[in-house]
Amino acid sequence: MVDKEKVRVTIEEMKVKGGHLVDKVKEVIEEGNARRLLIKKDQRTLLEIPLSVGVGGATAAVFLLPTLAAVGALAALVSDVTIVIEREEAHVTDVEVEEVTSDKK
Repeated sequence: MVDKEKVRVTIEEMKVKGGHLVDKVKEVIEEGNARRLLIKKDQRTLLEIPLSVGVGGATAAVFLLPTLAAVGALAALVSDVTIVIEREEAHVTDVEVEEVTSDKK
């Protein structure tokens, strides 16, 4: 069975100090190519932010002001967190995925 996908997703993880959390989240939002953002502490998801693809820069920052306020409150409570960024790669058109089955019994 062969599936064709139009978009490839990459996942990036980075550790951030609590004081730099809001700045890093703003930076990711302004880049505009992220689909989803997760903030984790010790493998537990504290906050998940879905982002619209194609809405970047100042427009996204205005729409996500309440979310940024929540991130700021969270940053005041935690010291070290992991940010997981799910991004779509821009110029991937057709990716073929082939399912391989094993005949071992």
